Amino acid sequence: MLTFIGLGLFDSGDISVKGQRAIFEADIVFLESYTSILTGTSNEELEKIYGKPVRVLKREDVEQNPEPILLAAQNGNTVFLTGGDPMVSTTHTDLRIRARNMDIETRIIHGSSIVSAVCGLSGLQNYRFGKSCSIPYPAKNWFPRTPLDTILSNLIQNLHTLVYLDIQETRFMSVQEGISILEQLGTNDSEQINMFVGIARAGSEKPVVVAGTGEKLKTIDFGPPLHILIVPALLHDIELEYLTLFAGYEPS
Repeated sequence: MLTFIGLGLFDSGDISVKGQRAIFEADIVFLESYTSILTGTSNEELEKIYGKPVRVLKREDVEQNPEPILLAAQNGNTVFLTGGDPMVSTTHTDLRIRARNMDIETRIIHGSSIVSAVCGLSGLQNYRFGKSCSIPYPAKNWFPRTPLDTILSNLIQNLHTLVYLDIQETRFMSVQEGISILEQLGTNDSEQINMFVGIARAGSEKPVVVAGTGEKLKTIDFGPPLHILIVPALLHDIELEYLTLFAGYEPS
C-alpha cells in the first residue's frame, strides 16, 4: 500500500486526523522536500511526533529513482508525505501511476493547499485564476520568459495569476526577488505589471499579506519563507474591498 498524505501549509499541526493516523500505522514514512516545505516545523520534530524515522527525499529520488519507494510499498504499508496537497504536483501524479502499473494499491489523504489558501488570504475569487506559473532563480545562460508570458496572457483574459517562487535546498525566493525578476523580464512599458499581492507563511498564525505596486512590495519586510505572489487582473468590488481591509491596498 502506498498512501499519499498532504501535511498542509505550515507546521506539524496542519495534517488531518486521518492523515496522522495513517502515519502512525505505516511501516515506512517518506517525505519529499522539494515541491514545498513546512517552515513551521522540522524533520526532527515530525519524527518525534510520529515515533518513527522519516526518510527525506530529493527531487531525483522521486522523479529518477523511485524504486525504493515502490519496493517499500510492495512489501509493506508505506506513506509518502508532501507539503500542501499531494496531487498538486505532477511528480506525485507520476509516482501514483507507476505504483498502479505495478499493481500497488494507493490512496490519497488530502491536505490544505496554497492553491485555495491564497484565495482566503487575498479575497481573490478562485474561479478567476488562470494558468499558474513558477519563477525559477536565473542561471548562467538561462533566464526564461515563461512566467511573464503566462501572466500577460492571463491579464489579457482578465484572469489572476498564482506565481510560485523557487524553492532550493539552501535558499527560498522572496516576494522582492520574484518581483525584481519579472521587472527584468519586461522589455517595454506594456510588459510592466502594475499590481501584486505578496503572501508569506500561509497557514501560520500571523501570515503577511500585502497588496500594491511592485515598488511598494519591495519595501515590505515579509519575513521568513515561504513566500508566494499573485498578479491580480481587474478587481471585482468585493475583491477590492477585501484587499483594502486585509492587505493594506491603497487604490490609486
